Amino acid sequence: MPSDIEIAQKAKMLRVTEIAAKLGIPEESLEPYGHYKAKVSLAYIDTLADRPDGKLILVTAISPTPAGEGKTTTTVGLGDALNRIGKKAVICLREPSLGPVFGMKGGAAGGGYAQVVPMEDINLHFTGDFNAIGLANNLLAALIDNHIHHGNELGFDVRRIAWKRVMDMNDRALRDIVVSLGGPGNGYPREDGFDIVVASEIMAIFCLATSLKDLKERISKIVVGYTREQKPILARDLKAQGAMTALLKDALHPNLVQTLENSPAFIHGGPFANIAHGCNSVIATKTALKLGDYVVTEAGFGADLGAEKFIDIKCRKSGLRPDAVVIVATIRALKYHGGVDLKELNRENLTALEKGIANLERHVNNVRNHYGLPCVVSINHFTFDTDAEIELLKRRMAHQNAPVIVARHWAEGGKGAEDVARAVVDMIDTTPTNFKFVYDEEATLWEKVTAIAQKIYGASEVTADSKVRGQIRRLQEEGYGRYPVCVAKTQYSFSTDPQLRGAPSGHVINVREVRLAAGAEFIVMVCGDIMTMPGLPKVPSANAIDVDDDGRIVGLF
Repeated sequence: MPSDIEIAQKAKMLRVTEIAAKLGIPEESLEPYGHYKAKVSLAYIDTLADRPDGKLILVTAISPTPAGEGKTTTTVGLGDALNRIGKKAVICLREPSLGPVFGMKGGAAGGGYAQVVPMEDINLHFTGDFNAIGLANNLLAALIDNHIHHGNELGFDVRRIAWKRVMDMNDRALRDIVVSLGGPGNGYPREDGFDIVVASEIMAIFCLATSLKDLKERISKIVVGYTREQKPILARDLKAQGAMTALLKDALHPNLVQTLENSPAFIHGGPFANIAHGCNSVIATKTALKLGDYVVTEAGFGADLGAEKFIDIKCRKSGLRPDAVVIVATIRALKYHGGVDLKELNRENLTALEKGIANLERHVNNVRNHYGLPCVVSINHFTFDTDAEIELLKRRMAHQNAPVIVARHWAEGGKGAEDVARAVVDMIDTTPTNFKFVYDEEATLWEKVTAIAQKIYGASEVTADSKVRGQIRRLQEEGYGRYPVCVAKTQYSFSTDPQLRGAPSGHVINVREVRLAAGAEFIVMVCGDIMTMPGLPKVPSANAIDVDDDGRIVGLF
């Protein structure tokens, strides 16, 4: 089978004006970036306010494994399948970061015959949104150091600067650095560091903002540092919010592209799925719901991390409510959760599969009982899957009230996901939701993280040392207790140990660090080791990427 990029480059794309016309978007409301991608104006989006919303379908997955699950591929395939069976469907995805593209994880445009295109553009510079976010972040960093250099009227304690610089590339050498060397003309030397753009609070704010006004207000509330008396200093104290919003003004307009089968797709924003909520922009999702009868979107990582944050952060802040959930799994990944070595995943192993199904069962239980949403299990098919394995999975899941359906969209495009599409539509039509958050807004921060750990992760308790408990208590007293909690931990396990596969129970979740995201309006609880500036692997994907003599990109997946 040809590579993803070879398939994408042979796609028969329609001009973006034709894709927009499918949704009733007039040409004058588009800002084209070439022939096949465009931004949709916020002024046009404002005119949609009185339209009814379509149905929202959330795609999530089991706990990620090195074997892969195919969540984005399923999102794209399901959107295409819905359109094939006569529904008006729109897809909403995150934008990919360049760091993973040139590192090892890969892009975020789907795969096989379930992709969004133009794939090279989406995975590389696209419409410049990440560049704008990086510039806005670094403008704020420059204003902080400039203020200190010119007298430090606000009284920054240079040991307590809370704002890092960012770049959209994996570069471990920049994690911890010293800035302002070279004498008095260059400012005060201090320790600093870089995060990757997707980990910036600006990215989280960008994806939760509902308008330019809301964006600017959120930016103004960012806590950038503290005085020696530990009084917070905000971005508005530096008068930074106006200029930062100016850099982000055009980026806030959502991006319209298409799938290989010419289904409309909005790809906009991409916050880190660990340190932030990991969802595409609220503006894009709400716009799609006004334009389509069905909207298929995805959350980052598994249903314990990504879907929980989608529910407790994105939905809580935006008023969005999913009508159904699709949980993506593969036979291979379930066998991995059952203890099989990566090299042995292509062999039939019913014992390991039965053991690994526990991971899927807990995710289904969380979605149905803790989020109150009906769900379908979509098995992303591999040619190595055996009939006996598929039958075992269906039999074991029969009591879960979550239909298990094999999907072949990677190889067949939308046609291969039609059964999933019909099942989801039927579920939306016949099964009412009982949507609920994992915790109440009025619960304390400690009660919120405990609820997530015990209900969703299966943990016995949450612990933290006296310093962290003091930070949580102080945040509560300062009025931040109403904020949602964003747990940052490994995505590979329900626990904080990535080696604990399956569905571990009774483990302890230790909160080792607390971070305030005052502009995004959530509290990050760091549990375990979380890297906000990834490094490149020994053999990065960049080694295989090239441009041929005709100017065509090759080696990009």
